[in-house]
Amino acid sequence: MSRRAGSAGHSTLAFVESPVQLLNVLEWAHAHAPGAELTLVVLSPTDPMTRGQLRRMAELAREEGHEVRWEEARGGPAAPFQTIGGLAGMLRRADRVVLGDPFSRYVQLLLTITKAPALVVVDDGTATMEFVAQLARGERLVRWHRKGGRPGPRDLLFAPVSSSARRRLTPGGNRQVEIFSAMPVDERPEGVTVTVNAFAWTRARFGPPRITKGADMVGTSLVETGVVDAERYLEAVRALARAHGATRYFAHRRESTEKLHRLVLETGLEVVRPDLPLELIARRGPVGRTILSFPSTVVHTLPLALAGTPVRVAVCDIDPAWLTDRASPRAQGFLSGVTDTARDVHRLSAVTAV
Repeated sequence: MSRRAGSAGHSTLAFVESPVQLLNVLEWAHAHAPGAELTLVVLSPTDPMTRGQLRRMAELAREEGHEVRWEEARGGPAAPFQTIGGLAGMLRRADRVVLGDPFSRYVQLLLTITKAPALVVVDDGTATMEFVAQLARGERLVRWHRKGGRPGPRDLLFAPVSSSARRRLTPGGNRQVEIFSAMPVDERPEGVTVTVNAFAWTRARFGPPRITKGADMVGTSLVETGVVDAERYLEAVRALARAHGATRYFAHRRESTEKLHRLVLETGLEVVRPDLPLELIARRGPVGRTILSFPSTVVHTLPLALAGTPVRVAVCDIDPAWLTDRASPRAQGFLSGVTDTARDVHRLSAVTAV
């Protein structure tokens, strides 16, 4: 039986749009609010892989005693209005709001409704690093892989909401803001509390894993987001797999079916579509003694989730020549920063196709 938020004083409302965000809300609750009344609102995307992982994560959240409210937030033109209207009362009553993606226009709209005195931002991968830096500098909230230059018409239309959300995420008066993150935070915004996500819930709930002799590779959606050229990426995966004896490729939930099909044909790797975030998959095992990755969130999170095991995480740099002409001018610097700031990882030079 799920606990109802708000039934015993303070109420916490969490909004998530991805499996990793939901995982990090569970980590936050385990570390900072054990036994607290928590309602998780899933603003469901349309992508089938993401939805499937979110369903599995929602089951785990219910097993932890949390209430989960699934919203078909993108189920047609009227869905956003129905979703926001249905959540307005809960937002106004909430004492604390936890959110996973401050760049999300959906979340920014919801922030204009709530008057909660406590706001918590949990990790949404490497985007958290950019969010913290932008908040510290007072800049508008823009995802790092977005093309530089002037804002488009939709950006201009949404600008007042985005500005309002940024103000809400800035501490002031009786409003407290916390960032709960496994990522490095170099530019700490004034007045913001930063606490470390050590993946204590993941380690307590799963594992330790059985470790195999070979290597596993972690996929990335850098091709799908227009940052890295598809041909260069496939060449790099093939060279890495050959050099390190990798046999399995854990696909990112946003990787296209066409790209993965080519990857199987050209590399011989077994493609695995995980049904949970990789931190949980690796902790459950079996997992390779070496995990190969390109610059991404997992080079920060996997060493924490696998702490106390002999598994080695190795990260391969992105060669600037792999970037597309559509990549943001900030892309190379940001990706290098992801690798440079990773702890407890083995760094590999960018590979060259042979």
